[in-house]
Amino acid sequence: MVKQHVESAINGKIRCDACPVMCYIADGRSGACDRYANVAGDLIRVDPLTVIEATLSDGGKVVPFMTDSQGEWDGDIVHSARHFVTAVGAGTTYPDYKPAPFIVSQKQDGIDMVTVVTEGIFSYCGAKVKIDTDRFLGPESAAVRVEGEPIGHVMTGEYGSQMLSLGGVHHLTGGSKKEGRVTCDALLQLCNREAVEMTIDGGSSLIVKAGTAPIINGVEEQRMRVGCGSATIGMFAKQWLGHVDEVVVVDDHITGVLSEHQAGKLLNVQPTGIKIKGRRSTPGRYFQVAEPGTGWGGTNISDPLSIIGDFDQKTAYPGLRMLMVSTTGEQFGYYVLDENLVPILQSTLPAPLQQSVEIIAENCEPALASVLFMGGAGGSLRAGVTTNPVRLTRSVKDALTHVSCGGAPAYVWPGGGITVMADVMDMPSNSFGYVPTPALVAPIEFTMRRTDYQALGGHMEAIVPIEEALSLAERKLAPVADRAWPTDGRNFRWGA
Repeated sequence: MVKQHVESAINGKIRCDACPVMCYIADGRSGACDRYANVAGDLIRVDPLTVIEATLSDGGKVVPFMTDSQGEWDGDIVHSARHFVTAVGAGTTYPDYKPAPFIVSQKQDGIDMVTVVTEGIFSYCGAKVKIDTDRFLGPESAAVRVEGEPIGHVMTGEYGSQMLSLGGVHHLTGGSKKEGRVTCDALLQLCNREAVEMTIDGGSSLIVKAGTAPIINGVEEQRMRVGCGSATIGMFAKQWLGHVDEVVVVDDHITGVLSEHQAGKLLNVQPTGIKIKGRRSTPGRYFQVAEPGTGWGGTNISDPLSIIGDFDQKTAYPGLRMLMVSTTGEQFGYYVLDENLVPILQSTLPAPLQQSVEIIAENCEPALASVLFMGGAGGSLRAGVTTNPVRLTRSVKDALTHVSCGGAPAYVWPGGGITVMADVMDMPSNSFGYVPTPALVAPIEFTMRRTDYQALGGHMEAIVPIEEALSLAERKLAPVADRAWPTDGRNFRWGA
C-alpha cells in the first residue's frame, strides 16, 4: 500500500486531499471513494500499486529453469526481464500543484527513459461501447438509461454493430445528483468489466459486460452478421448456383436479391420475376424492406414472405426454387412456387443449401460487447507531468511521448488537448476507481526519453529509479495486451 501526504488532522481524523471531496477519515476507516484509508494515522492508497512484467519468453510464458551458470534460483518463476509501473493504485496529483505520484526512470536498450505515472480524476470521460448485434437496440440519439436515469445515447450502426456513447461531463455534472451518481457508477462497472443492465428509449433492454456476448431482451446474442444482404449475395453466389433459382438475404439495411444482383448477372442467374417491397437502390439491393426490430436480419418481421409481393407471371414459373436467409444464417426458409406462383415453404432444406446456410453462420464472428474508456487529460494530469502543460500536449502530438492506460496502448485523438481512448480488456483488472464529485479515476502513464522530459519542463527533482517503485508494488502482472511494450522505441518518432 502506498502512503500519501497528509495535510491536516482533526480529532484523530486525517484529511485526505486526493480529490475535491476532502474527506476526514477516522482511523481504520476509508474515505467516500473507498480508495484511501486511515491506517494508524497514515493516509494509505488501498488498491495495490500494479506493475506489469515482461518475461524472457514470448507471450508471458514461464521460461526454462535456469542453468548452473546462472547461479542460485531466486524463487522467481516468472524471470522478469522488464518492468513497467502502471498508474493503477498509484494515487493522484490533486490539488494539481504536486508532481505525479511516481516519476520513474529506467533504461530501454541503453536509452534513459522516464515514465510519469498518475491516476487521473476524469470529470470529462465516458465509454464508447460497441454491441455486436443485428437486433434493433433503439433509434439513433435515443437515451440510454440505467435505473431510469439517462447516462448516454445511441450512436450510429457500424456494419453488424451498434455503437453507444455513455457518460460524459454533461451526464456526470449537468443533470440531477442521481443522474451523476448513476452515470459514474455505470461507467465504473463497465470499465472494470462488470455487467450493467440498461434500457434504450423506444428500443431494447440489454445487459452489457466487456468481453462477453451482449444480452438483448433477455436473449444472449450469438453472432454478428457476415455482411449486409448485398455483401452476403456477393460472397456466396457461387455456392448457390445450380442449387436454387433465387436467393433473398433479408437485412434491415440492405436486402440482397441474387437474380438482380451484379454477382447473379455475371453468373448468368436468370430473372425470376420476384418483387421486393421496399426502396430499390441499385440492382439487387433494397432499402427499408421492413421496420427495424429483433426479427430476421434486424427487421421486425418473423415471416420473410411479408417483404415479397406477387411474382411477375410473365417471368416466374411453377417449381421455381427460392432460399430466404438472414445475414447471420440464424433464420432461413426454402420455398417452391406452386401452380399459382405462390411460394410454399418446404419441410426440408436440400443438402447444398443447408451447407451454404451453415457456411454463412460459420463466417459470422462471435458477438461481443466492447468497452473503450475515453477521457480528456486536462490540467491536473498535465501539471503533474510538467510545469508547462502545453509542452506535454505538443510532445504527445510529436510522438516523443507515448501515452498508455494501465500499461495498455491508448489511442490519442487528433486535434487539441490529450483525448485518449483505451480498450478496457487490455488493462489490468479493477483499473478504475471513482470519486463522489462524481468522476472516474483512471490510470494514465506518459513515457519518454529523459532528455525529452527535461526539455518539456518535467519535474526532474521527482524522478526516482524504477527499483524504488518496484519495492512498493503489491501486484505484478504479465502483459495484458499483446502489443509493443510501453518503453519500446517503436512507440516513438525517434525509434520508428
